[in-house]
Formats: sequence, C-alpha cells, structure tokens
Amino acid sequence: MLRELDLWLRAYYARRLPYPAADDARQEVLLAIHAKRHTFAASKPFGAWVTAIARYKWVDRVRDASRYSALALDEDIAIEDHEGAAISAAALDQLLGRLKPAQETVIRLVKLNGLSIARAAGATGQSAALVKINIHRGLKKLSTLVS
Repeated sequence: MLRELDLWLRAYYARRLPYPAADDARQEVLLAIHAKRHTFAASKPFGAWVTAIARYKWVDRVRDASRYSALALDEDIAIEDHEGAAISAAALDQLLGRLKPAQETVIRLVKLNGLSIARAAGATGQSAALVKINIHRGLKKLSTLVS
C-alpha cells in the first residue's frame, strides 16, 4: 500500500510543485497518513481521505512559497573595486623593502599602524630620538625613490 501511495503522491505533486518541494510534500503526506491513521473511518472511501491530506499539504507548500518568495538578483550589483588599493599596497611594500630595516619598521609602526613614537621605540628597542631620525631619513629616501 505504501508503494502505491508513494507512486500516486509522486504523480499528484509532480503536476503541482517543483521537484524539491514535491518530494518534501510527498514525505510529509506519508508521515501525516501514518500519524493520523486513527482518524480514518473504514466506512468512508480511503482515496478521498488520502486526497484531502495531500491537498492540505499542497496548500501548505503554496502558502509557504508565497511567504518566502525568491528575490531576483540584479546583474548590476555594485561592488567595490579594490584593484587600486591592492596595487598601491604592493607598490608601497616594494618601496618600503628598499629602505634600511630599522627605517622600514618604524615607518610601518608609526605612519601606517598609527603607533606613537614612544610605543614604536618600545617595540623596536630604539630610542625615541632614533625612531624620529629613522622615520625622517626613511621618508626622505622614499620621496627620492618615487620622484
């Protein structure tokens, strides 16, 4: 009987719902028939009882689909262009790589990461005065490299 019900439900929902929803509805009906089998009256036609359950599950699926309608995606979705930033970051890394390591480190810490002179001095082991000198000399060399 389950095989016959399964075949009938597949055909019933194939005409009414897309495949994934039809398969889910078919399974729900089979579970509902099992759960509500005590409500079936032997004096009434079995087919009408099954058809009523299938119809109610179909209506539930249609209601759910109308509540959660799919949104069409616009082909012209605006996305940020990061190409310029990536190229600039690569060029900056290449330029900083041409400096002395002490200059590169303090320029990254103070100018790019926003650390104070005192914190950069603590992080690198240089004096505050030496950090300032390395930043000045490093920026001067960068300006000559760019020009």
